[in-house]
Amino acid sequence: MLFAFLSEAQAIKLAVLLPLIGGLLVMWMGERNRNLREAASLLTAVLTFALVASLTGEVLGGARPSVDLFTMLPGLSVTLTVEPLGQLFALIASGLWIVNTVYSIGYMRANKEGNQTRFYVCFTIAISAAIGIAYAGNLLTLFLFYEVLTISTYPLVTHAGTPLAIRGGRVYLGILMSTSIGLLFLAMLWTYNITGTLDFVEGGILAGQIQGPELAVLMFLYMFGIGKAALMPVHRWLPAAMVAPTPVSALLHAVAVVKAGVFSVVKVIVYIFGLDFLNQAHSVDWLLFIAGFTIIAASIIALRQDNLKRRLAYSTVSQLSYVILATAILAPISVAGAVMHIAAHAFGKITLFFAAGSIYTAAHKTEVSQLDGIGKRMPFTMVAFGIGALSMIGIPPTAGFISKWYILTGALETGEAFAILVIVASTLLNAGYFLPIVYRAFFKDQQPRPESDPYAKYDNHGEAPIAVVLALCFTALGTIALFFYPDVPLALGRALVGG
Repeated sequence: MLFAFLSEAQAIKLAVLLPLIGGLLVMWMGERNRNLREAASLLTAVLTFALVASLTGEVLGGARPSVDLFTMLPGLSVTLTVEPLGQLFALIASGLWIVNTVYSIGYMRANKEGNQTRFYVCFTIAISAAIGIAYAGNLLTLFLFYEVLTISTYPLVTHAGTPLAIRGGRVYLGILMSTSIGLLFLAMLWTYNITGTLDFVEGGILAGQIQGPELAVLMFLYMFGIGKAALMPVHRWLPAAMVAPTPVSALLHAVAVVKAGVFSVVKVIVYIFGLDFLNQAHSVDWLLFIAGFTIIAASIIALRQDNLKRRLAYSTVSQLSYVILATAILAPISVAGAVMHIAAHAFGKITLFFAAGSIYTAAHKTEVSQLDGIGKRMPFTMVAFGIGALSMIGIPPTAGFISKWYILTGALETGEAFAILVIVASTLLNAGYFLPIVYRAFFKDQQPRPESDPYAKYDNHGEAPIAVVLALCFTALGTIALFFYPDVPLALGRALVGG
């Protein structure tokens, strides 16, 4: 093995540090040697994934390796612990970082984007923070890396430097920082006050410590304090961030940011509250209804969006709440489905955003109404888009079918009729805002732009650069591969709930 010479503690630390080391190399090379800069970014991504993947076997075997980095306050250490849910998140973040880097090289060069060194450096910091969140052994560690992730992605959101990008960045930073400091941090203080610990513990730490309305309030602080999970009404940061370049949108929606949100929600419910305790309490049933409302409302809004990236953004808001809904059902099989949906959504949604960026790069089209006939000129891009769309809808043979099957099974086992109705209705809505795009692309004729349109010269386009097309084809195939080989995410999901 490549990293066999490392101890478990060294491997865990290096998994967080390696992206930062790569970032320093990228910064040192700068603009003077683009090829070496991008090669360093890609090599760092590959090595990080290999290192993270090397820990998977131990976790599936029941090991929970842990290491204390330093003591921040008496009795409160910054600790990294590898457990099933965190291992899945780390695998997704580091694995898709490789593909996103390949895509970014093609996209950033083709669109002659500025500040590319800053872009790649901020990416490395964001991935380091995402792995830190994944391996957080307690709430303190999760909170610290959570904030680093927010701050490091702000320059990516405002990358263009336009007034629109600056406004979007303000909304992004304002909502995520205010929710984490005003709500999540308060929830952590409350938890520490009543339990004397912030550690993630199997079965939770709150049983017998809090009950009734206080339990509901504490759950409220956690669920809305984790703003990256995009529960309504703290979701506006996500569509606001669509001003960013497409590789950043992919990072936000598939690789790191929103996954950090729903990952944190699942981790708090399982390791802080505990499924058994919440099943007995019955004072947090409201979460099921808030998640269901977010799924349906965001889907309806998505139906009305002509801008392709905004439609995908509201689709993300909806799909994230599938994970929260599945966890709120409080059945082991639905929680395993939530874990599977994190992986399914990652591959499906990154494919959709890659396709949107490919369309912009080759054809300079951003609106759904402009996509008539584009599938005939960009068949690889639009077939990949179709595969990603089928996964979001939940149609086989895509990974989204597997995750929805597990979530529905959990809802049926527990008799949660509301959850069943939400999943069925939202599936129809998903089809309503995705399938017309595919229909337009392949079954309508292209309408040429007026000669006065400055983008008319792009009407005779073909596919985007090869790096862009290869990346989106890979993730589309990954979406199908996860349908046939879902063993790792499902095994990690079952290990999370002791199944």
